[in-house]
Amino acid sequence: MPFLTPNSLASLVQSALSTQSTRLGRAAHAQMIRTLDAPLPSFLSNHLVNMYSKLDLPDSAQLVLQLNPSRSVVTWTALIAGSVQNGHFASAILHFANMLRESVQPNDFTFPCAFKASGSLRLPATGKQVHALAVKAGQICDVFVGCSAFDMYCKTGLRDEARKVFDEMPERNLATWNAYMSNAVLDGRPQNAVYKFIEFLRAGGEPNSITFCAFLNACSDTSNLELGRQLHGFVMRCGFGKDVSVLNGLIDFYGKCREVGSSMMVFDTIDKRNDVSWCSLVAACVQNDEEEMACELFLRARKEGVEPTDFMVSSVLSACSGLAWLEQGRSVHAIAVKACVEGNLFVGSALVDMYGKCGSIEDAKCAFNGMPSRNLISWNAMVGGYAHQGHANMALVLFEEMTVRSHEVKPNYVTLVCVLSACSRAGAVETGMQIFESMKAKYGIEPGAEHYACVVDLLGRAGMVERAYEFITKMPIRPTISIWGALLGACKMYRKTELGRVAADKLFELDPKDSGNHVILSNMFAAAGRWEEATLVRKGMKDVGIKKGAGYSWIAVKNAVHVFQAKDTSHERNSEIQAMLTKLRREMEKAGYIADTNFALFDLEEEEKVSEVWYHSEKIALAFGLIAIPPGVPIRITKNLRICGDCHGAIKFISGIVGREIIVRDNNRFHRFRDGHCSCRDYW
Repeated sequence: MPFLTPNSLASLVQSALSTQSTRLGRAAHAQMIRTLDAPLPSFLSNHLVNMYSKLDLPDSAQLVLQLNPSRSVVTWTALIAGSVQNGHFASAILHFANMLRESVQPNDFTFPCAFKASGSLRLPATGKQVHALAVKAGQICDVFVGCSAFDMYCKTGLRDEARKVFDEMPERNLATWNAYMSNAVLDGRPQNAVYKFIEFLRAGGEPNSITFCAFLNACSDTSNLELGRQLHGFVMRCGFGKDVSVLNGLIDFYGKCREVGSSMMVFDTIDKRNDVSWCSLVAACVQNDEEEMACELFLRARKEGVEPTDFMVSSVLSACSGLAWLEQGRSVHAIAVKACVEGNLFVGSALVDMYGKCGSIEDAKCAFNGMPSRNLISWNAMVGGYAHQGHANMALVLFEEMTVRSHEVKPNYVTLVCVLSACSRAGAVETGMQIFESMKAKYGIEPGAEHYACVVDLLGRAGMVERAYEFITKMPIRPTISIWGALLGACKMYRKTELGRVAADKLFELDPKDSGNHVILSNMFAAAGRWEEATLVRKGMKDVGIKKGAGYSWIAVKNAVHVFQAKDTSHERNSEIQAMLTKLRREMEKAGYIADTNFALFDLEEEEKVSEVWYHSEKIALAFGLIAIPPGVPIRITKNLRICGDCHGAIKFISGIVGREIIVRDNNRFHRFRDGHCSCRDYW
């Protein structure tokens, strides 16, 4: 390298920093040592400290600083700023203290860095000390210093101090107003952000993209669709209609307000979409139960060369969970591994949840055990996966493990719902009641409607239907649809028709348009041979215009989804399906199977009843699975309604006869059939 002047070397160091080239920076440093006398000029030392600290080489930065005999506020600020930029907040505070020990006074660049470090570490005491120093140095009136002090108080939860700093600021810039609005949203006070936005406009402020996004977040949190739409118009009027960050905020806002069509409209107007644009729309689809569309968007993004991020992957995994689409979920898992995001905490939790909801508890356990770190969501997903698939004892063991000293994860509202649900499925009445009664004292969680519903299900599933009803009458909250629904399900199971009528009447009051409750009551009367009352319930549905939703069962084979209805003969392989059904029926009858004609639901002759229940959609889907899926591979069926009792009993028989694992996910739970047994303990 030819001889360079000190100014040229300084420019070279700046170039190394702008290009993030450690190699170039070290070469320039070496040239300084070789060609210049020690100690180096202060301005070169400052450049080196700034470069090394910003490139996250703190040891080299500190060494250069120590070798500089005339350390100034510029030198120290470069070191502190680099530490903050790279997330070394504790080191930044330490360097700030060392600077003060050398009697070097901080300036208007040093204080904002110290405030940010204090806020990021959630150290209000340290932040107050920095504030006192800024006041003493006469720097607090500087707009950047004041804004940083305000942000620090917001981050450390000191609302009164933050408001006082804001009110006393002689001058507020755009960053200050943005900080107020953003922190108000983060602090759960979105309405305050709305008021400040209006005040900002009245003061003649000109918003930027950050302002608009903060306001949109406030509208999302308050579900204020009308106000958000007004802002959308204002955004267009202000000339931000092409700003991708604002448009991404609008996609997110409309999605959270359940206006996914508007989200798509905004998405289509973006000329240059970034990964946030795709992530926001995928998340909006998932939030609005448009899981298939979310998966399609993910595939489109991949075709357009968008690199999958942790947020996008976790969102599309949630879509696969909602669809119980195991094959697609596994494909996304492979993409996550390839993109090196499978170790991300959120992606790992989404994988556990997806595998659990898709009926593959072994894969869920593998994903859970492979996580480098876990949070409460991860534990909840695994406990819930065990509970929903009938591995109730494993769920309870895992719950004990998460709360022991080695993990010390404090359960939350959702955790206790999962655990009580597991107790219900395990028939652990005593354990479940003990957990429920100790919720507030032991875990500080006030029981909610979901917990009460779990207890009703727990008692009802154990046959204590009258006790479950008594429990409902003594509840401190008004019984919800899920609570009465749990009681109605127990009444149907144990043929408690009179109490079932009471539960059904309560459900009719709470949700008169839900056909499912009418159907359960009608089925209960029909199963008891009370055909006249069953007919009256059906007639009542017809009179008020309530239609029972059609029952569907579907099964995925070779990336294609095959959907069946009861008595369906439209499939291209129908002749093979019918032949398989005939074969199964013959073998089952030889093994002692007798159709449960209580589920025919019509007052027919016995032979007609047998035929009626034999051609339910889940049996047809199973027959197709047996001819289309290779031996040894589990058959996975999804149904939009509850599986009927006869189909449940028949599939138990079939699992033993054909030696296959059959997993049925209905709208209530998983049923895992293996060797003539079901994971639900025959309560469906």
